[in-house]
Amino acid sequence: MFASLRVRNYRLFFSGQVVSNIGTWMQRIAQDWLVFTLSGFDPVALGIAVALQFTPTLLLSLWAGVLADRIDKRKLLVAIQTGTLLQAAALGVLDVLGIVTLWQVYLLCFVLGTLSALEVPTRQSFVAEMVGRDQVANAVALNSSVFNMARIVGPAIAGFAITVVGTGWLFLGNALSTLAVLAGLLLMRPEELFRGPAVARAKGQLREGLRYVRGRPDLVTVMVLVFFVSTFGITFFTSLAIVAGNVFETRADGYGLLSTLLAVGTFTGALLAARRGTRGRPRVRLLLGSAIALGALEIGTALMPTYLAFGLALVPLGFATITFLNTANALVQTSVSPDMRGRVMGLYVLVLIGGNPVGGPMTGWLADLFGGRSPFYIGGAVSVVAAVVCALILARRSRDRVSPVTGPLAERVRLG
Repeated sequence: MFASLRVRNYRLFFSGQVVSNIGTWMQRIAQDWLVFTLSGFDPVALGIAVALQFTPTLLLSLWAGVLADRIDKRKLLVAIQTGTLLQAAALGVLDVLGIVTLWQVYLLCFVLGTLSALEVPTRQSFVAEMVGRDQVANAVALNSSVFNMARIVGPAIAGFAITVVGTGWLFLGNALSTLAVLAGLLLMRPEELFRGPAVARAKGQLREGLRYVRGRPDLVTVMVLVFFVSTFGITFFTSLAIVAGNVFETRADGYGLLSTLLAVGTFTGALLAARRGTRGRPRVRLLLGSAIALGALEIGTALMPTYLAFGLALVPLGFATITFLNTANALVQTSVSPDMRGRVMGLYVLVLIGGNPVGGPMTGWLADLFGGRSPFYIGGAVSVVAAVVCALILARRSRDRVSPVTGPLAERVRLG
């Protein structure tokens, strides 16, 4: 289960993530609650904050993938993490001094989104450089286990800390936690990285990456599924705050508890994914099945009548969610050539996160118009339909001997 941790460079990265991700989740909960309170508990305002944070992904993630293929990923991550530290510190100082306004939070959401648009494809493609191709699936799953362990600890701390010390100190805590990531990156041994061939700067590299994906119908189908599920189904960052505040009329601690229960499921799913990652590469069948389960469980969660029942239903929903996300990530990473990995992961991040500028405001609008549960009903239905349609497309292509699906991922479509 922990095979990737035998690699020193990845062990340093992993250790830094343990600390930093807790701070990141504390900031996410605090930021959502700060926007919610500054706006007078307006769900539309929360949707706007989400849109501003994820809009830069639409503009920059493809270019970030090209950048990750061209230059030293480790040095690029050091620069990005330094910017993230400064963003959290600025928001924390404004809040602690009591001078923070909604427009300032919106601006800093956009700054954080810009940094994330550069960081995510770089970090995703850097995983293979740290551990090598054979350990990618295990390392991706371990990253998710840390991320989701932080989703248990971070919201639990944040929900109660907000009521005691306010949101500002949580932003400052996140700034300090970023130092752990920076230390891990700086202590790595560059000569031990599994680097692919250097990609020289040249015109048309972005178009080359897009042509590569377009020529792989298997990758296109998976990315289409990821787009629909992530945009319409996985809207929990916005919808949970709305359900906590407007449906069950709880405060920040109630929101934090719901986030923690969701994270219990995602953490469990990530651990099982790490175990699967030591046994071989992931299967398309698991991706499709987890997408259908995610949608069905999301609809079931929305039907829960009480706060307790709703919270407990989030555990299996979180399990299905992380199974889907981990499987999609590992499928894409293990089926592309090393010299294209940065660009392909840039496109993957675009379809994974780029729909949030639509999904965030849509979630707020639906909740405002039809009630706080409506994003769960609609998101669940969209996820199920998208998974069924993609399953039919992949099944048809696998049987089509005239225009067969090609590539490593295609073999997994036929086998499982």
